[in-house]
Amino acid sequence: MNVDDLRWQWSNHGGVPPRLVDETLERGGLGALVEATRVREDWFCVAGAVRGLCAAGEFGQAWAVVEPFTATGWQPAVRTGADVLWRWGRVDQALELARPAGPQEHAFETWRDYAEMLVRAGQLDDAIGVLGPHLRDPRALDALVEMTAGLGCDERVLELLAPIAADFRRDPEQDDLRALWAVLPAQARVLERAGRTDQAIQLLGADVAARRYGVLNTVEFYAELLARCGRIEELGNLADTHRHSAVHPYVRALESLGRTEEAEAYLRGLIAAGLPGWYESMLMELLIRQGRFDDAIKAAEHTFDDLYDSNLLQGALILLADQAQHDKAIGLTQGRSPEFLAENEAYWLRSNRWWLMGEAGRAREAIAEIEALPTDEVEDREVTIAWLLAQDARVEEAITLLHSLPGKRAATDLAELLIRQGRFTEAITAIPDVATQREEERGARAKQHESASPDNGHVYDDPWAAPNTAPLE
Repeated sequence: MNVDDLRWQWSNHGGVPPRLVDETLERGGLGALVEATRVREDWFCVAGAVRGLCAAGEFGQAWAVVEPFTATGWQPAVRTGADVLWRWGRVDQALELARPAGPQEHAFETWRDYAEMLVRAGQLDDAIGVLGPHLRDPRALDALVEMTAGLGCDERVLELLAPIAADFRRDPEQDDLRALWAVLPAQARVLERAGRTDQAIQLLGADVAARRYGVLNTVEFYAELLARCGRIEELGNLADTHRHSAVHPYVRALESLGRTEEAEAYLRGLIAAGLPGWYESMLMELLIRQGRFDDAIKAAEHTFDDLYDSNLLQGALILLADQAQHDKAIGLTQGRSPEFLAENEAYWLRSNRWWLMGEAGRAREAIAEIEALPTDEVEDREVTIAWLLAQDARVEEAITLLHSLPGKRAATDLAELLIRQGRFTEAITAIPDVATQREEERGARAKQHESASPDNGHVYDDPWAAPNTAPLE
């Protein structure tokens, strides 16, 4: 068992991708996943098989699948194995497996996982004791707050947080204290769930007024707290003075109360005033959520030919597609300025158009457009055509085409089609094993290194990170 391979899979979604494992489980392919764990050291197949076996009450078999991986000491495997043992009723074994054995590469994760297992075993005091020495790590603060929710120990947690919060508030700019900013929203969360909402608002409001900010702006947490507590007037005042962080929570709070006209007028006022911010985007999203598609397009269309980040065209396409307004979205891909097309058509606009056409039942029209273009002008040409064939219910044609194509992208799309046909073992086999994927990645990196130059365009560190042309969703 190669721990380096396991780490690579975890970081790169290598092996069988998690989403395909999930779909395999959802469609009844548990047996194929279990079989895959016997023939390939594929972590996501293992995790999926364990999940499915535990759901079926087959804890002994789940342990047999994961136990060889726990023996490596790799923390995600240890965490999964301890969970299986706990569900199996072998609590002492679960605690023993989860207990950190000594210095670890990722020490915090081991202590956090052990503390969580102690909580599940009903040993709350011991869990708090495990995390106590690490509470000046923001991750430990979050873990403490999360794992103690609903356990009736909020006052004890507040006692642990109080001195840390006091230190940060005393000198938030001091280098060795700056990382403790997370204690402010953590303290407010515990006060809120303990029923001390007014105190939470008072403390966090004072922090905002004093500009006690951390890596993430404290204003965001304060705005969300005000929204949850229905303090709309205070939230509106905050949005007037801290637009970047508070306008969006304010608009969503108004909308949730049925005050959409007020939210729309507020955003239109900010836009009319020419204030900097993504207010056109917020307005477009608000109008689309209300089903006012033409109004949403009108609110944002003046940006659709911009060559800079203020362009909202792609966001509009995705939002309209989410609402099954594919033909409206397709219409927006037409009539764009020559300058915009020169910068974007080959890079992303065409691929978005073909995806929308496939979703709209116009796959044959999209294929005709692709086939009318020179082959070298369409990235992932055959993979895109295969996806469109599948959308057109020509699944076997798509499968045959994908079988003939190299690369993980084609293999992944092929596997997804096979899963949807119930051909689970064939689908898993279609995905190259980890060793093959890593070798292909090394080759791609070497090729990129050889060809890289200041003028050669986009170079992707991960050969599978290039924008998808037509995702199989």
